[in-house]
Amino acid sequence: MQISVLRYFPRPRWRWLHWLWRIPVLLLLLVTLLLLVFRFVPVTTSSFMLQQQMTARHSDPLLPVRQQWVDYADISPQMALAVVAAEDQLFPQHWGIDIASTQRAIQAAWRGHKAGGGSTITQQVAKNLFLWGERDYLRKGLEWVLALLLELLWDKQRILEVYLNIAQFSPQDYGVAAAAKHFFEKTPAQLTRREAALLAAVLPAPARYRVEQPSRRVIRRQRHILRQMRQLGGTAYLSGVAR
Repeated sequence: MQISVLRYFPRPRWRWLHWLWRIPVLLLLLVTLLLLVFRFVPVTTSSFMLQQQMTARHSDPLLPVRQQWVDYADISPQMALAVVAAEDQLFPQHWGIDIASTQRAIQAAWRGHKAGGGSTITQQVAKNLFLWGERDYLRKGLEWVLALLLELLWDKQRILEVYLNIAQFSPQDYGVAAAAKHFFEKTPAQLTRREAALLAAVLPAPARYRVEQPSRRVIRRQRHILRQMRQLGGTAYLSGVAR
């Protein structure tokens, strides 16, 4: 005797399952549309900034976000080189994901070790714009997808330009314009090599590392970044990034 499945699973109760596959598709289309818009207009906020602004309303002391958009042409080439030397030296060559570094991070995670590294500038832009700070496999997977989408829809200069405008340099300062003004009373175009390297040195932990009172670790990191900037050949290394 054949027993109808519908007898136990009536249509009205499971028909909504047909819509489940459309949710990620709609989200992907929405993100794609936003990225197409952000390719041409200044990006003056991010997921990280919005989260901090919400938290600041209930914090004491109050820590509002400071950020000001500045075009790539108005940023010192030394600053662009410093963040590439510090965070992602293969930035001009890869397609959003550093495969070798990612494999090493995955292998470390499987062995139960801290899975640091492997995050490119493109991935950091994707994370800062749309995702959250806590590390988990869901966020990492979304980060990879968004990074590939960024590389497809934007050119390298735009990715670096947005990164320099949304990266966090202190508990309050997002973007190189706010950081240059607050710490050095300069415009981003006026930053020297040493100042750029110092700003880049705090990027791994801007809530803990200080530009105004650099620890020995930050100073060592600044010196390392300066050496890397020289070894890369100076700002000529970014010729492949320029439009």
